[in-house]
Amino acid sequence: MVVNLDDPNLYEEQDPQRMRDRIAELPVHCADAWHLVQDFSLPEEYRRVRNVVVLGMGGSAIGGALATALVANECPVPILCVGGYDLPAYAGPETLVVGSSYSGKTEETLSTFAQALERNCRLVAIATGGDLASIAQEKGVPLLRFSPCLAPRAAIGYSLMLLLGILWRAGLIRDPGDDLDEAIAVLEDWQRELRPETPTARNPAKRLAGQLIGRLPVVYGAGFLAPVARRWKGQFNENAKQWAMWEEMPELNHNAVVGYGIPEEVRDRVYVVMLRSSLDHPRVQARWQVTRELLLQEGMAPDEIWARGNSRLAQMLSLIHFGDYVSLYLAMLNGADPTPVRPIDYLKRRLAEIGSFV
Repeated sequence: MVVNLDDPNLYEEQDPQRMRDRIAELPVHCADAWHLVQDFSLPEEYRRVRNVVVLGMGGSAIGGALATALVANECPVPILCVGGYDLPAYAGPETLVVGSSYSGKTEETLSTFAQALERNCRLVAIATGGDLASIAQEKGVPLLRFSPCLAPRAAIGYSLMLLLGILWRAGLIRDPGDDLDEAIAVLEDWQRELRPETPTARNPAKRLAGQLIGRLPVVYGAGFLAPVARRWKGQFNENAKQWAMWEEMPELNHNAVVGYGIPEEVRDRVYVVMLRSSLDHPRVQARWQVTRELLLQEGMAPDEIWARGNSRLAQMLSLIHFGDYVSLYLAMLNGADPTPVRPIDYLKRRLAEIGSFV
């Protein structure tokens, strides 16, 4: 059956909760998050921390991974993202711990947040509500609360920009406001090409989704775009309901390139997408070229998607936006509703039956 991505009825029938609208709202979410930060302040002692730990899982965790990569070249203290039940042993009174949970109910985040309270860490919470928000309010922990927007993965503008705002208020990074203004302009401009109303002939996201039908997407990213490749993988999983993988350059040059040829059945079903940036290290630029040559030698033609904008933030957000649209169109081609995540719902229900942890 041929699926027409230019048919508006397709989206009405297959995307009843309108994930497409949430994807389109990324620039709005980023701007709203930054507006929330303007009225937010931290106690003076938060400016004297020696390290940062960001707690989060899934859609909330990716905001931490993106922010960490984005500020790596300017933040004077180390940042660690923790996705699990235990806080690292070194975390203590000189550690800034940010608990990020869209629902405020994520059990792994609640576990590590409770440990951070016991160790007198400098705490901040990001949530729409739930237990995390309640605990923060009860304990007098600074809280950045935002309005729900369909699903955690649809709140990426909040999870990223609110975290950047916390780092800024803690004196750890410069004000990214100008970069955000550029990023929003880039997103709004590119969105005119990527939205469902734009025909496939002029829509690069629709065309890439068409290349991915029946294939395993493997997304490559380098430096600050490595977590964007991870974001693409997660969006293919949750929106398009299919397998996907991601790899980081230059690490993939030290292992993945050796395995391109075998097994042939897998090789013939893999589609590599390279997320490119003009800001990549010159040697990484050379590695992209040689990696492409290695793939072509195996009969695999990788696709390159170049980030837009001048700043790292604009380039990061532009490729997130592009990937989100690709995942939407791949969901349509797969006959999938992009919003529900029934296996995750099942997993949470079964865990609750096994017994409460927190």
